[in-house]
Amino acid sequence: MPKLIIDNKEVEFTQGQTVIEAARASGIKIPHFCWHPGLSISGNCRICLVEIEKLPKLAIACSTQAAEGMVVHTKSEKVVTAQNAVMEFLLINHPLDCPICDEAGECKLQDYAFKYGKGISRFDEEKNHKDKRIILGPNVMFDGERCISCSRCIRFCDEVAKEPQLTFIQRGEKVTITTFPGKQLDNPYSMNVIDICPVGALTSKDFRFRSRVWDMSFTESVCPGCSRGCNTLIGVRKNEILRLEPRYNEKVNQWWMCDEGRLGTYKHVNNESTRISSPMVRPEEAEESNELMVTTDWEEAVSKSVSVLSGKKSKILFIASPYSTLEDNYAFKKFAKEVFESSDIAYIPNIDENFGDELLRKNDRTPNSTGLERMGIKPLGDSEMKGITSGKFKAVYAINEDITRAETLKPHLKGIDVYIYHLNTVNEFALANAEVIFPESTYAEINGTFMNFEGRIQRLKPAVATLEQERLLGEFEMSRLDKFGAPNDRWMKDVRFNARPTWKILKQIAKAFGHDFKFENSEEVFTELCEIEFGLKDMDYDEVGSKGIQIKR
Repeated sequence: MPKLIIDNKEVEFTQGQTVIEAARASGIKIPHFCWHPGLSISGNCRICLVEIEKLPKLAIACSTQAAEGMVVHTKSEKVVTAQNAVMEFLLINHPLDCPICDEAGECKLQDYAFKYGKGISRFDEEKNHKDKRIILGPNVMFDGERCISCSRCIRFCDEVAKEPQLTFIQRGEKVTITTFPGKQLDNPYSMNVIDICPVGALTSKDFRFRSRVWDMSFTESVCPGCSRGCNTLIGVRKNEILRLEPRYNEKVNQWWMCDEGRLGTYKHVNNESTRISSPMVRPEEAEESNELMVTTDWEEAVSKSVSVLSGKKSKILFIASPYSTLEDNYAFKKFAKEVFESSDIAYIPNIDENFGDELLRKNDRTPNSTGLERMGIKPLGDSEMKGITSGKFKAVYAINEDITRAETLKPHLKGIDVYIYHLNTVNEFALANAEVIFPESTYAEINGTFMNFEGRIQRLKPAVATLEQERLLGEFEMSRLDKFGAPNDRWMKDVRFNARPTWKILKQIAKAFGHDFKFENSEEVFTELCEIEFGLKDMDYDEVGSKGIQIKR
């Protein structure tokens, strides 16, 4: 490979790389505002100026091609002077509103002002004022005074989202960003401009003023919005999810995620009005009095399940869930097979032909349907329908699913005598018909895995705590989880629901039937399922890692 010298360090590079790319690959940091590895080169911020020997003046590292034998200095006196001048220029009209800016704490301008600025300005005139609180679209707001005209947002819309919706207008100190006439920033990936904005000019209407980033914890996870499985970071304060943002994974979603996944997959987690927070059973006299289900403890719910399921070995239809983890669905399949000697297990697909696109979104709106298929759990089909219409099935056991989604199934549901559900969110049909409802943990409250449409297994980690985690971790660990919340912030939530992972609930019910599932935690479930279902021995979460692992067919 060709080589160049950067700050007296020999660096290998591939042909066609720029100086900033070669430096980045070798761990050398060159400051940049307008450059982004997923966008075209603009070269207008000038903070990436470097000194290259034999060139008459400084060059910008983002657009200068690396060459064999090139000698680059990123910290020479000329470079430092230029960086100081660039920072002074950028801060001339930038408002000093860091105390109220959502970007504070993760702002490149803040970081670079400290690292590359002089800390003083020769500009004595009044700062140039521009429009603030401009609504660019349904999810994004713009503050013209904070913008440094890096053009990242414009290039993103043009090149990645393929929706030219933003442009520069005016010139000189009056330059600002706006939408084209008659348009708004409403493409399906519009909120990515917030992530790539290096300052606080573009902010999320959903997250705006909700928390300081240093008061939040961040957990690596996976978006459950479709079968792509975009890698995400879950931002939490006081045990409440406040935002999702994309996490870089070259093999899955690169730097991006869609707005639907960002806004539509987390708000139910802490919604007290819709969450099922305790086990529920239907009283014996409910048929006569039309009484609704009542809350109870885990032992009574398990006892009731055993009672209504006993004697129905070949009469139960098990409905798995493509929204649940591999671990939960494997335990469910094992439960059906070993406890009830049944292979009558299927799942309900969710295909939306209008959702998918050529960038990230897939028509399959579930995160784990491929995982179910690989485990031999097929979509609800003719054999299951015949079993229902013929009266073969007298009970339905469903996890994390609204079975009324199956249009062919809906007309025949009244013929079922017993329904058992694992749910995390209120389901009207379940409340009206179920004998028992177990509160199931959401994807943001558990350790587990999804398998995306390409067969890549990816990790979930608990971002918020349940009462079950509080019981297991103890007071000391829970106090560590709460370190990011201020004790007097009464307007922030601190709610823990009485929910458990489905595999743990099934283990308890199986034990009541006299079957002992050996696994004690989700990783042991994962190891067992990988060996049984995929022929992979000694697989664990460390092997999956933060980027996932591709499983061959």
